[in-house]
Amino acid sequence: MAKTLFEVYGNGLLHVLGDHDLPYYQREDNVEIVRFQGLEPNLLKRTMAYSRHLSGVVERLAGDLKICHFRDPWSGIPILHRSRRATINIYEINGLPSIELAQTYPAIGDQTVKKIRKLEQYCWQQADHVITPSQSLKDNLIALGLDGDKCTVIYNGAEAQTQQPRPSDAPESYLIYIGAVQPWQGLEVLIKAMHLLKDMERLHLVICCSSKVNRTKAFRKLIQKYQLEHRIHWKYRLKKTELAPWLQHATLSVAPLTPCPRNLQQGCCPLKIIESMAAGVAVVASDLPSVRELIVDQQTGVLVEPDRPSALARRIRVLLEFPDKIAEIATAARRHFLQHLTWSHQTNQLARLYQSLNTSLT
Repeated sequence: MAKTLFEVYGNGLLHVLGDHDLPYYQREDNVEIVRFQGLEPNLLKRTMAYSRHLSGVVERLAGDLKICHFRDPWSGIPILHRSRRATINIYEINGLPSIELAQTYPAIGDQTVKKIRKLEQYCWQQADHVITPSQSLKDNLIALGLDGDKCTVIYNGAEAQTQQPRPSDAPESYLIYIGAVQPWQGLEVLIKAMHLLKDMERLHLVICCSSKVNRTKAFRKLIQKYQLEHRIHWKYRLKKTELAPWLQHATLSVAPLTPCPRNLQQGCCPLKIIESMAAGVAVVASDLPSVRELIVDQQTGVLVEPDRPSALARRIRVLLEFPDKIAEIATAARRHFLQHLTWSHQTNQLARLYQSLNTSLT
């Protein structure tokens, strides 16, 4: 998204989180990069420190700013307060901290959540335009008070992949799970489904996990309980080039998202589904509103009742009996991806939005 912004306007500044391993300031051609290097361990204190730092950056640049594109309320508040009204302000909402934090930190206080919700509402009310990655997220924001006329849906995307050699240690037949291990991802459901598929001894599961090893302890205990250690394989924090061959040669990709507030009251656009479609791999995914935006059941993927290990296991078992059907779905998914979900499709839509807003507000 940032690259598209800078290409449309010819230059820009990217303000991001950083650490002491990367420089505070960096310049690449016409783009400046400023990294906030605060190491405050408390998340909310860190967000406030980040916001104060960005406020100073925006204050220095206010007279030169043409457009500000931000992705969280702690960035939005200093931008909306400090930037001049000649500036176009765009709030890209991929997630709502008032929902995400409550899911990640169940002990967070209700008053804190309400304060965060007020920051979010202020940002989408004051922003000139809002971008969301799914219609379901847009609909939920409208229910919370967003003016739908100033909101555009731009889905996540992926790059078309070239075929890679099969990993030398890959099982003959395996399901693949891609992503982190937060409760809303549904990995526990998939492990329980594998237990119900225990009689299919040649079927394995490869978990390409973006989380650190210590975050997966509970899942490894569950795998041990079901005596599935020899059939479930962990691949931690793979680079994209390392992930690609594992994904391409999987029999099925599974996205067992749970029906929780993060996925229902908020909404999402699961990148793992789009990347699987890009790789030409059939996806089995939870039947949620945001997933139905990407998948037509039995055509470009397979939908299954969420949070039901038995239903997931049954659907996988039936599919594996019809390899021609799997191939048909994978081909249709790849075709749909090439027609609608490449990054070039999404960034072209974003560039047109920038240009239309620039015309309407000048």
